[in-house]
Formats: sequence, C-alpha cells, structure tokens
Amino acid sequence: MTKRIFLIFALLVFVFSFTLAFAKHHTPEERGKAHFENAAFAGGKKSCSTCHPNGRGLAGTGAKTAFSIMGGEQDSLESVINVCIVNANKGNAIDGNSVEMQELVSYIKSLGAQTGPGAGK
Repeated sequence: MTKRIFLIFALLVFVFSFTLAFAKHHTPEERGKAHFENAAFAGGKKSCSTCHPNGRGLAGTGAKTAFSIMGGEQDSLESVINVCIVNANKGNAIDGNSVEMQELVSYIKSLGAQTGPGAGK
C-alpha cells in the first residue's frame, strides 16, 4: 500500500510540474502573438503579421492614447485593433474586453519593450 501511495504522489508531482512548465511558456503575450500571426483569427483573410511582420512599425504603440488610422481617429488600442481586423484583415471585430483582445494588446505592448536591431520594426 505504501508503494502505491508513493507512486500516486510521484505521479501527481510530475503532472503538476509539467503543468507549471507548460503554463510558463504560454503567456498572454505569446498567445497574442499567435493571434497576430493567424490569418483565420476573427474570421480574417490575412494575419496582422502580413502588414506588420514581427510587429514591425508597432513599437511604442501600446503606450499611445490616441491614434490616427485609415483616415479616422481612435481613442484606444482595442479600437485600432478592430479597425485593422475589419478593414485590413477582412475579419469580424472582437469584443474589446475579450481574452483574445487582451492577449493581442499584451503582445503589442510587449513590442515596445523590445530592444536591439530590428526590434518592433
């Protein structure tokens, strides 16, 4: 009986450790980047990275509070993302409070933190 309890405990420790390791590599920024690179995201025809490979041109965007995009003015990054999803990607706008939107925002904000040659370009 003691061996059985030990094996069950060891298995639980292993599963818990694996789960933590897996979760550690799946941050909101990483999930946002996956959405950013997925042409089918939000019913779109092309990905965000088609126009912004590796986030090019978006460094510092996460710190802005006003935006001029496609002939219009927007007051939030979420609104800008939806303008791009609808007009450039030919997809469907997503809820500004959704998990997917917050993941995209996290990814775009992370681009401002990148440094070195080519960061955010």
